[in-house]
Amino acid sequence: MIHKMNLQDSPFKMIKDKEKTVELRLYDEKRRKIKVGDKIIFDNANTNETITVEVIKLHIYKDFYELYKHFDKKTIGYKENEIKDPKDMEEYYSKDKIEKYGVVGIEIKVID
Repeated sequence: MIHKMNLQDSPFKMIKDKEKTVELRLYDEKRRKIKVGDKIIFDNANTNETITVEVIKLHIYKDFYELYKHFDKKTIGYKENEIKDPKDMEEYYSKDKIEKYGVVGIEIKVID
């Protein structure tokens, strides 16, 4: 199955450069359809460039605090000089939705 997702410029480039290998999302109805072996086409919201990745593994957690404990910062999209903080994800997802659905780290590999 092929899924489509949008990304801002910085995480898009980090995935393209094979630095960021885990995409963080809410584990809602849309993301529950993702399976290992599926493809995801990421659209760069700034440039309309696309990149295709393969789903290697799904890491499911109750919240981003749990997820963040299991990955180094570069893997989930932080630069060396940045501090990884699960609260950063509240910019994208409300606490209520995180509590309702849980979260997923989608481990990926660039294929094009």
